[in-house]
Amino acid sequence: MLWQTILAVVLGAVLTLLSPGVAFQVQDTAGKFHTPAEWKGKTAILFFFVASDCPVSNSYVPEMNRIAQQYTARGVLTVAVMPEPEMSVEAAKTYAREYHFAFPVLLDRSQDLVRLAGATVTPEAAILSPTGNVLYRGRIDNRLADFGSQRRSATEHDTRAALEAVVAGHLPAVQFTRSIGCAITMLKRNQR
Repeated sequence: MLWQTILAVVLGAVLTLLSPGVAFQVQDTAGKFHTPAEWKGKTAILFFFVASDCPVSNSYVPEMNRIAQQYTARGVLTVAVMPEPEMSVEAAKTYAREYHFAFPVLLDRSQDLVRLAGATVTPEAAILSPTGNVLYRGRIDNRLADFGSQRRSATEHDTRAALEAVVAGHLPAVQFTRSIGCAITMLKRNQR
């Protein structure tokens, strides 16, 4: 078993050295700009992809707030990411206030963070390492069984399970789950 631990440590170091440079600068609803420099010293970065016109996404904001509150003290930086290219700062600020986001809401108009994480729908969670490697992407939990089918409460808490593994220094056992929600309309290459 010692050789497996050594292999995992070496593999993690190699992945860290080989990870591509992450570069972006996005504004939040308070007008502050965010860059990957904020990730230094964090255990993980948690993106929640949201859209103001997505009822599924909006219904998850209270759970997103609970997750952020639980993991902030454990070194997890949490942000909401709005991938809507036409979203104004004022409209996003109103949205963040009305839905009571307890963490920064970033306007990803050029969809740099969407591409970095590979997000396709809202709501969708992505957990990244401080070097920008995606460790988990998918649903927050299984409260939504499918479109039009919802459980009274979640029985699987995928994002929390992945965060538990990451803060313990491990890769999540499940690194991808299918999210149910509103499709992110991707910008064409010449629109960025």
